[in-house]
Amino acid sequence: MSWNHSNVQTDEAKDNYDNAYGGSHESKLSHEVVAGGAAFGAMKLFEDRQRKNGEPVHHAFAKELLAGFAGAEVDKLVETKGLDYIYREKAKRHAERQAESLYDNQYGDMEQYDP
Repeated sequence: MSWNHSNVQTDEAKDNYDNAYGGSHESKLSHEVVAGGAAFGAMKLFEDRQRKNGEPVHHAFAKELLAGFAGAEVDKLVETKGLDYIYREKAKRHAERQAESLYDNQYGDMEQYDP
């Protein structure tokens, strides 16, 4: 990933990703950890997709893509960890906000994201 790894928010999201995806299949993770991991995973999916397609994308559309990716990542984690509906919905909302924040920190100063 092309992120500036000195960014504290990115480091925390990466740690959450490692904990959420690398841990056992138990429901002991907080929705914040699952959301952080999902947000980081969403950014990775987004960047990989955009590099593959090689097309610039406007920020509003990028954030819509990220919200979808974050929601899908939460769904994957909820299924593998055996978590309930309320937990999933909390984690989805949190993941969408966190993915948008990660995007803004990384690309917000550009006119559009251009891989």
